[in-house]
Amino acid sequence: MKAYKKRIVKAIRYIDDHLDTDLSLQKIAEIGAYSPFHFHRIFRLVTGETVQQYISRKRTERSAFYLALRKQVSLKDIYLQFGFSSHAAFTKTFKNHYGQSPSAFRKSVPEHFHQIRLQESKNGQADAVFSTYLCNIETLLNWTKMNLKINVAHLPEMNLAAVMSLGITHVESSYSILIDWAIREKLFPGENVKMISVYHDSFKVTPADKVRIHACMLLDKKLDKQEGEVFAETIEAGKFIVGTGEVTLHDFEKSWVSLFLWMKENNYSVRKALPFEIYHTNFKEHPEGKMIVDFCIPVN
Repeated sequence: MKAYKKRIVKAIRYIDDHLDTDLSLQKIAEIGAYSPFHFHRIFRLVTGETVQQYISRKRTERSAFYLALRKQVSLKDIYLQFGFSSHAAFTKTFKNHYGQSPSAFRKSVPEHFHQIRLQESKNGQADAVFSTYLCNIETLLNWTKMNLKINVAHLPEMNLAAVMSLGITHVESSYSILIDWAIREKLFPGENVKMISVYHDSFKVTPADKVRIHACMLLDKKLDKQEGEVFAETIEAGKFIVGTGEVTLHDFEKSWVSLFLWMKENNYSVRKALPFEIYHTNFKEHPEGKMIVDFCIPVN
């Protein structure tokens, strides 16, 4: 199973980096070093989706995120950027996934997109139905002042060792794989070890059981090659909003929402890069289950 996962991880990373290209089964199978027939079966075994279902979902969800956050960008620019051949094809796929057209979706998204959460319909597909966050804006901003120290900083490039998780429930097991590897490599435990979660999907447009999260460890130098399920990942240097606080796991959603709200209130816009969390302490070692975390949003 580990060998299967290693190849599928490589294929998934290729797909996600090339959504604007012609992603044929033949090409992706070559990346995974399988015949198309065997690759199709193994991909579905590991991910729970066919290759085409995965590609279609990723293209649609990325499009939804851009429709919500970049309202100045035209529909055409968005659907071409994510590999749709025409307006008709884009609209049909989007409507099948979210239950309404891209234009209607964009109009229905509240001004504070990150103050909302995506609901799940009874049949398991994501509906474009938004509920207000549990706290109102004023309460949330007050919570932010009390619990997060926020600054805008230029962060250096970070070389990471990563293990992919498909679905929020698999993150802990991904970290277990990563730590076992780091122990064998004599990298863990270490005085300056930092664990980092990198989010490749947004919970606002992707169901929690399909969100792609990379469980990562900060390294002194770049990992030379993939070792089993552990592969190299890089966070490029750039400007980030960094919210630092001592929080429990139950505060994570509130922390992200408040940070995006702060971003909006201070006229920053999201940069095309990935958000992530840096863990400075371990909640399992705190009597109240708290940990010190940096929540990082890439901005222009």
